Amino acid sequence: MSYNAETFLSEVSLFAGLSQECLKWTASVFSRVEVNKDQILFEEGQPRQYFFVIESGEVELLRRLPAGREISMITFRNHDFFGESCLFDDAPHSTSARVVRPTVLWRASASSWIEFSRKHPDLFLPLLSRVSKLILNRTAVTAPFSDTASRYLSGKTRREHDFLGERDVSDEHYYGIQTLRALENFSISGVPIRHYPRLIHALAMVKQAAARANCKIQMLSQPLADAIETACREILDGKWHTHFVVDMIQGGAGTSTNMNANEVIANRALEILGKNRGEYDFCHPNNHVNLSQSTNDVYPTALKLAILNYNQIVIKDLQKLIDAFSKKALEFSHIVKMGRTQLQDAVPMTLGQSFSAWSQILQDEIDGLNRSSSQFLSINLGGTAIGTGINADPDYPQFAVMALREISGYDFVLAPNLVANTQDTGSFLEYSNALRRLGVKLSKICNDLRLLSSGPRAGLGEISLPEMQPGSSIMPGKVNPVIPEVVNQIAHKVIGNDLSVTLASEAGQLELNVMEPVIAQSILESMEMLISGMSTLRIRCIEGITANEDVCREFVRKSIGIVTALVPVLGYETCSKLAKEAQATGKGLYELVLERRLLPESELQELLSPERMVNPVPLKRVLE
Repeated sequence: MSYNAETFLSEVSLFAGLSQECLKWTASVFSRVEVNKDQILFEEGQPRQYFFVIESGEVELLRRLPAGREISMITFRNHDFFGESCLFDDAPHSTSARVVRPTVLWRASASSWIEFSRKHPDLFLPLLSRVSKLILNRTAVTAPFSDTASRYLSGKTRREHDFLGERDVSDEHYYGIQTLRALENFSISGVPIRHYPRLIHALAMVKQAAARANCKIQMLSQPLADAIETACREILDGKWHTHFVVDMIQGGAGTSTNMNANEVIANRALEILGKNRGEYDFCHPNNHVNLSQSTNDVYPTALKLAILNYNQIVIKDLQKLIDAFSKKALEFSHIVKMGRTQLQDAVPMTLGQSFSAWSQILQDEIDGLNRSSSQFLSINLGGTAIGTGINADPDYPQFAVMALREISGYDFVLAPNLVANTQDTGSFLEYSNALRRLGVKLSKICNDLRLLSSGPRAGLGEISLPEMQPGSSIMPGKVNPVIPEVVNQIAHKVIGNDLSVTLASEAGQLELNVMEPVIAQSILESMEMLISGMSTLRIRCIEGITANEDVCREFVRKSIGIVTALVPVLGYETCSKLAKEAQATGKGLYELVLERRLLPESELQELLSPERMVNPVPLKRVLE
């Protein structure tokens, strides 16, 4: 058994190249065990006790989430190893390990390692050095784009090549050499494409549609097309997202994003076909997954699809916010307050009318969002590099668009001029403008909320916003309007993003706009921030607003602005004199009108009644 252990361990990357004596003693601490499917090797919180090496089978590392949910971190297979930290201490496991299918393991206990280090420290040191380097690589903070699973890399690599040369890629990664180069080149924003799952879904749908169309025109075999489609469906189910690692901001017009998708799908398809990752003779990222395609038709098509999906959520949350304003409009419909223009007293209105106006202001934006997003249904899929369709069969575009309609549920159509559609970013520009309009309106409303809730003693104080948190580190009792403030800032970002989209759209040259990545990042960021902002504003502010009815009534009573209601009866000149005298003496208009006997009290009460002041009423007509 010792000889078998030595033979097996010599094939494992961590132990390869050790001296024969070191390998012999290393093998002596391992024992071979067989484990059944679903067996738990260790659980979160348990002390680290064993170092495992897989001879055959699969073991999944997973993390427990609230409500009994789990998230799969990584799957280990033949010659992979894990649990090596037990060589250093017995700190609790941060994950659990579950056997996916019957598995043969070689297992070494922490105590046996300690014994090995005591008896043969000179032999143990080379092994300890290798393990230390491995752990350091796994926890390196110099890879901001590394996915969660990278902390569990086995150290095993595969050799890949492109026309620039060869590179070693960690075998656990589903992406390949071109994605690796993009990681090195574009450490820009710290926001990888996996931050936007609907963009990943859109890429998977486009690749699935392409595979289906290529199979239809007999450019791709049925088994290969099925494997690619299965890999894409898994991505749509939420799997493999951690391997979409390229920065959203990148050179190359989105080529790195496209290749990231091609490589992940190709390597997963290889596994589905029973092959190893990197065996591209059987499923190649370019030759098969990217067949009949170019980044220049895949990337904008996927982006349009992603925006359409996000747009549904934007509108859903916007409608909920509109409904919240409408509900408050009904609740406050009986409260009379002073309207204001240029921050000066204007004429009376109801607090409900203010909320109803905000509701309608936002309602208008739903039509704008739907109208501008409808342009995304015209796509250039099949136009390949510049819209001429080079390297794509003439029948491919119609079948690809048809397949994308079936997969996505959207009524996509092939653009009438693919060369024009490939270089034109007008649809993105218009939709970004619609987002900016929404952001501007939300910010204006939040400005109003902050003004009306200002105080509580030295401001307007007509409404009270829900108290969310203490507002000062030095002033006790101060509460700030933090929710409207954060929505203001979201609007500022959206406005800035729209400018980025504008400049990027203008920067297009000849047959392609290479600035589409910043267009994508700007629009998707705006959408996500608006979704979060509108939900936060509704739940943590609007739904909890209360009216200070006494304050509203007192402002109306003291305001000179109510004199406007007397103009149709007393005339503009007389009312101007009344307003001026009231301002100078501090007397109320009601008092001055009675003092001067300009109107009987009963008529004055009728003219200044809340119902008459906040709604139009028939006026007496004077015939010349």
